[in-house]
Amino acid sequence: MESGTDAFANVIQRLPPRGSSSKDLFSGNQQRTQELINQNEALSCYTSRRNSTTSNANSEPQEVAPQFVKFARDSSKYWYKPNISREDAIALLRNAPPGTFIVRDSTTFANAYGLVVKVNQPPPGVQYSGPNGEELVRHFLVEPTIRGVRLKGCVNEPVFTSLSALVYQHSITPLALPCRLLIPDMDLQHMEHQTPAQQQLLQQGAACNVLYLFTCDTESLTGPQAIRKAVSSLLAKKPLPKPTQVHFKASLQGITLTDNTRQLFFRRHYPSSNVSYCALDPDDHRWSIPSSTGDIPASKRIFAFVAKRSPSSADNQCHVFCELEPTQPAAAIMQFANKVLGGPGAQQPAVTRAI
Repeated sequence: MESGTDAFANVIQRLPPRGSSSKDLFSGNQQRTQELINQNEALSCYTSRRNSTTSNANSEPQEVAPQFVKFARDSSKYWYKPNISREDAIALLRNAPPGTFIVRDSTTFANAYGLVVKVNQPPPGVQYSGPNGEELVRHFLVEPTIRGVRLKGCVNEPVFTSLSALVYQHSITPLALPCRLLIPDMDLQHMEHQTPAQQQLLQQGAACNVLYLFTCDTESLTGPQAIRKAVSSLLAKKPLPKPTQVHFKASLQGITLTDNTRQLFFRRHYPSSNVSYCALDPDDHRWSIPSSTGDIPASKRIFAFVAKRSPSSADNQCHVFCELEPTQPAAAIMQFANKVLGGPGAQQPAVTRAI
């Protein structure tokens, strides 16, 4: 374990519980709240309601599977705040983890939306004032087009058939955004966010020793399906690969692997923006470690993360590990990693649906 670095299990115990409530910006106005709920239920009409014949963006819409669009739409009651002001949006997000977002109706551009996102770093040329600085709350305009909606001013951004489709796709890959969106499973106004001390702890990260088992190319595949493919490929190998002990560190910057013996590599870093998924093996396979004393072999849980092959690549790789130290179980490692990376597992029950 790296000197001065907190263990995953201890760090998780020090993070705040979910579900603590805070003052609701719309409290005391039940009628208005019901109106917002009704508006959220009508999100399926975004495309027709927001279409504009004056837009020049007439490219074919990006395809997003209907079940994923439905998942994003079902959670819209948490992230769609049509009448929240710009100032209230900043106040709501400035203490939130990176990737937290809300969507509001634009008050400047007709039939457009404002996407407000908490990010890791301020835009170029803007001075950084701290983890809770207003400069870390970024604003993006979602404009209507002939065929749907898209982020304005981003040439590499496709058109999406609906706002929910745009939100879901950006929870998988950031595209032109500074970070991936974190689809919430509860109202942001009822969430307790980390204190500055806890945010500093997340910034520094935590680390422990694990066994590196295997890396599998998964092309565009991510999520549980990618882990299933990688673990199946691993277990199908004859003989099984020899595991290598590595130092596994997760922080806001990403995941860093260090092979202190340099058997396979020295150090590999996967930026948080390149990591699309990390979780336990969904089929709960175990890795058997022979005992040096002749006892029954130890059965260790398998976990993995999916990341781009390189920052410029569109293809993914799934990196497979198993727990090693009894005090650092795989579940605690993944729980902490998902907290700092804002990926599946950080929020439940949306762990396996955001894929």
